[in-house]
Amino acid sequence: MPNCKITAQSLGEWFATPQGDYVLSREQAYFDHTVSDIFGFNAVQIGLPEHDFLRTSRIPLRVKDSDVTFIQTELPFECDSLDLLLLPHILEFSDTPHQILREVERVLMPEGNLIISGFNPLSLWGLNRTREHKQGYPWCGEFIGLARLKDWLALLGFEVVGGRFAAYAPPFQQSKWLERCAFMESAGDRWWAVSGGVYFLHAIKRVPGMRLIKPKWNNGLVSKLLPATPKLNNEDVQQDEQSSH
Repeated sequence: MPNCKITAQSLGEWFATPQGDYVLSREQAYFDHTVSDIFGFNAVQIGLPEHDFLRTSRIPLRVKDSDVTFIQTELPFECDSLDLLLLPHILEFSDTPHQILREVERVLMPEGNLIISGFNPLSLWGLNRTREHKQGYPWCGEFIGLARLKDWLALLGFEVVGGRFAAYAPPFQQSKWLERCAFMESAGDRWWAVSGGVYFLHAIKRVPGMRLIKPKWNNGLVSKLLPATPKLNNEDVQQDEQSSH
């Protein structure tokens, strides 16, 4: 197992350290809980293929991409073809996060689900990134603030419907110190919820102006198909009214 004091050369390598494993266990728990309630036909996880964040999904076709496999910054999927897309720590390690989100919007179906995980710059983990001088993973990433990410998603027509923070303990390098700070998870959710080391966002692609397509009925045919009883009842009522006068 790599030592966290040795600079990790990839995010996957860092997740194998005690520090990374602490974060990974919380991320796996969130993805397991969230994807199990999302339905559809096609689900894709981009990045971190060694960790199956789709393992509890009931969607029949599930794909894990080995890194961000973009073809000239384009995702190799058809427009409006995916029901669920996971981006675990993709945006902060990309030079073109806006383009990735535009591609996500293109390939997701209307009402399709997007789940993002990212490191929170407004946390002890974000502060540690400055102390580490942005060397190695995950500190070399460009941590994206939650408010900023929400603005990007809103511009693309996404509605944020869920999410949470996690990893409230300081970014200690040793397991024993991280375990001693386990109480900070429940306390963090209650007292300083926005200061977790990582955040998750669950957003849905909304398409303005969507409406049900109704058939163009033939009025003549519809009148012939109407039941005769109501018509006879109307005639009887008219006759009763005339007789009463």
